[in-house]
Amino acid sequence: MPIFASPAPSRPELVEHLVRTRIAGDVATPRENNLSHYRKLANGDRHYWLGLELGDRWEDEQDVLAVMAERCGVVDDPDHRTGQDTIDPELTVGALDRAAAELRKAAEGRRRVLFATGHPGALLDMHGALALTLHEAGCDIVRVPLGTYTDEGVVVQFGGVAALERGASLWHTHSSAPMASVLDQLRRAGQAPPDLVVADHGWAGYAGQQGIHTVGFADCNDPALFLGESENTLAVTVPLDDHVTDPRFYEPLTAYLLGAAQPGTE
Repeated sequence: MPIFASPAPSRPELVEHLVRTRIAGDVATPRENNLSHYRKLANGDRHYWLGLELGDRWEDEQDVLAVMAERCGVVDDPDHRTGQDTIDPELTVGALDRAAAELRKAAEGRRRVLFATGHPGALLDMHGALALTLHEAGCDIVRVPLGTYTDEGVVVQFGGVAALERGASLWHTHSSAPMASVLDQLRRAGQAPPDLVVADHGWAGYAGQQGIHTVGFADCNDPALFLGESENTLAVTVPLDDHVTDPRFYEPLTAYLLGAAQPGTE
């Protein structure tokens, strides 16, 4: 499997890069925003469930915080209510290693893989590099049927990556409706669902809820995918700031991920 064009950094080099660019470490998302989202999820606001069916299992905000501290690396002190919050870069790299194992298995099995992003302004290139590499390794990158619409817009693909278009622009969305429409249109076309989904936001949550093996990427203010991983609804959730100032900052992360996905790197 070929690797991304940039040289793959070592683990310590990647950790340093993640902290320097604030993809992890002291991130830009404030503590107040994180806790507000955890509270809204716990209170049953489905916007924050990202396509998952969480029922009444996470009604205690402190339980959500505990999972986020364990799997994302936010500050675990419930009395820390304002100011700086964190993503543990070691947890990010550990999750990238687990995600790499899923990509390696998909390549070895030449499986059908669907890539999608609700953060096209930041993560489209990363997903596109993964899709290209798996395509070159023999995977079938699932094509979204033409005319796949939601109430919010139309699902399009760039470089094998599905995204939501509205008004001739790609949209940032947390909604699970685009993934629901894609899976429905695949079914109507007589196609099986993907073997693996690699995505973020509601794209990932809905796919995992439908029983599809899913690798997700999530920010520290999007707890649902981490809860999904804790319940084994998602295979892997990678913690990272999902919209730093320059999409090129994700290139070393992508290179590391694809390097770790090489055969013989288990």
